[in-house]
Amino acid sequence: MSDHGERAAIVGIGESAYLRGAEETPLEMMLTATHAALEDAGLSGKDIDGIIPPPVYTCAEELAANLGIDDLRYAATIQMGGASPTAAIGHAARAIQDGVANTVLLTVGWSGFSAMRPKPGARRAAPLQFGSLTRAFRDFYRPYGAVMPAQLYAWIATRYVHLYDVPAEATGAVAIACRKHAQLNEKALMRGKPLTMDDYLASRWVAEPFRLFDCCLETDGACALILTSAERARDLRVKPAYVLGAAEGHPYPADDIPSRPDFFRIGLADAAPRALAEAGIQASDADFLGIYDCFTHVVLLEIEALGLCGRGEAKDWVRGGRIELGGEMPLNTHGGLLSQAHVWGMNHAVEAVRQLRGTAGAAQVKDAKLGIVTGWGDLGDGSIAVLGGA
Repeated sequence: MSDHGERAAIVGIGESAYLRGAEETPLEMMLTATHAALEDAGLSGKDIDGIIPPPVYTCAEELAANLGIDDLRYAATIQMGGASPTAAIGHAARAIQDGVANTVLLTVGWSGFSAMRPKPGARRAAPLQFGSLTRAFRDFYRPYGAVMPAQLYAWIATRYVHLYDVPAEATGAVAIACRKHAQLNEKALMRGKPLTMDDYLASRWVAEPFRLFDCCLETDGACALILTSAERARDLRVKPAYVLGAAEGHPYPADDIPSRPDFFRIGLADAAPRALAEAGIQASDADFLGIYDCFTHVVLLEIEALGLCGRGEAKDWVRGGRIELGGEMPLNTHGGLLSQAHVWGMNHAVEAVRQLRGTAGAAQVKDAKLGIVTGWGDLGDGSIAVLGGA
């Protein structure tokens, strides 16, 4: 991808409300976000000829029927859990570049709170199913008492903490940065609920080494992105965010943590060098980061996988205000999964587009021209998109 004429661009962004206890179904929330993204781009459903839906709750055909798309030329579903939306950016960009589709919709939505903790009388969402991961949980983890993601990720995090002597204040720095940024975002669930280091350290254990504030939020909500060619993007009314590079990676074995020869060789360790090389940059060139933050410890692993510091060094890299607004590398300026909402990381991409447009309001990074968004799914699948402004 040597010039903007060969790149796809994100030209529309949309969100539903982020809340706990949505009345809408996941599909309805996705349609709300999609209509907002279409309006943002100045397009209609008829302009869409490609769809990449989430791996749960709906399919491309159902979305097409609801949007009045009678010529769906491209449809794909990515089975990478939370890494799927960021991976979808790369898939869509290449479909557009190859001429398979002209304008592609990416959307994700779910009842991440309501489906897990339904209120009496509430509409019930369909149960989540994640292919081989669901079977691995059922057959190999649950019989031994590991039933929640925090318990499984704790295997990796515990080894990391002990091997590299990671203090709680390092992961606390991640949680506090996201919470600070959420105070500037009217759509953040944790707005109005500041967090201090004392609060963080005093929070209850969930599964050691994870405290409560190491864990992402459970929320309902949806996001949507519209991508088209860079050439067409120039004729639309919004400032585009160009896809400069994208890649995905998968740990081995993907769903079997105990059998991995290297716990810390996550999918992003393979994906990041490919995407950064495609974009012709180093991660340190970015003006801001959107790091998938299902757990604070995962953020440290991803920072190292991006090459921003060496293995075991993220514990120092994230401290001293570096990842806060006004610092060298602001991280999750919308609040992230930890303090805005859990929308599978697509809300990170929405925020990245706002930063590149210069419309992020009080959370705006000055002169932002280059951003990196990452995804983490299942038990370490990784994805990355490098985005640039005009």
